Amino acid sequence: MDVKRIGVIGAGQMGGGIAQVAATVGLDVMLMDIKTEFIEKGMAAISANLSRAEKKGKISAEEAKAVLQRIKSTTDIAGMQEADFVIEAASEVEEIKGKIFQKLDEVCPAKTILSSNTSSIPIGRIASMTSRPDKVIGMHFMNPVPVMKLVEVIRALPTSDETFQATVSLAEKMNKEVAVANDYPGFIANRILLPMINEAIFCLYQSVGTRESIDTVMRLGMNHPMGPLALADLIGLDTCLAILETLHKGLGDPKYRPCPMLRQYVEAGWLGRKTGRGFYSYSDPS
Repeated sequence: MDVKRIGVIGAGQMGGGIAQVAATVGLDVMLMDIKTEFIEKGMAAISANLSRAEKKGKISAEEAKAVLQRIKSTTDIAGMQEADFVIEAASEVEEIKGKIFQKLDEVCPAKTILSSNTSSIPIGRIASMTSRPDKVIGMHFMNPVPVMKLVEVIRALPTSDETFQATVSLAEKMNKEVAVANDYPGFIANRILLPMINEAIFCLYQSVGTRESIDTVMRLGMNHPMGPLALADLIGLDTCLAILETLHKGLGDPKYRPCPMLRQYVEAGWLGRKTGRGFYSYSDPS
């Protein structure tokens, strides 16, 4: 399957990054979100990313302009009807994703592949909400999408060979490297990452160390590019909580129980970089 037009659901940090990368490699993109203001914010972030790349000499002004011209936007999910391939990057809430896939199943042609950028929700469960489970797959990008090379491809039981191969080809066309995961809660990346982040939060919660000490140990002692608390702020504490809850419920192991401090921060609206405050404070919420 030759993918030329893709749809992206969600203009936030992940969806905007996916749209940018797709447009950069010459794909036509339809970016959809529920409000015009969300799309405007997403497009502004893409434009800022391209401006930084231009200043660093990574792309020319003409190339940056061409990338932006390849991205169209809409607040109507019916705009996905001309897409060959759709990547859903909405909030990490199963009910929201389920409704999106049910609607996509209605508006998209039978040939269209529907993928989810979910961090943890089993793909088979999402596929069962459609009439085309063979054309549903997981395509988990890493944050920030324009920088990180990995795409975790998750194949559910009903996913066809054709769908799988088309997804791998699309990821490679977007200059990503593919790691294939089986369809278990959290897949590979977050089944390993989130328990580490959660344990770091427990260390802070139990006063084992300060936030700076905890992050410094992992940066300098384990050679991680950033500490787990700073990384949680980047991911979004609400997303971290949602993933841990999916792991805890789906696998039934108490080791995935979210730290009470994480839940407290989320309930207070301290979600990390996107709100300007998480484990650290940020002067620019964007």
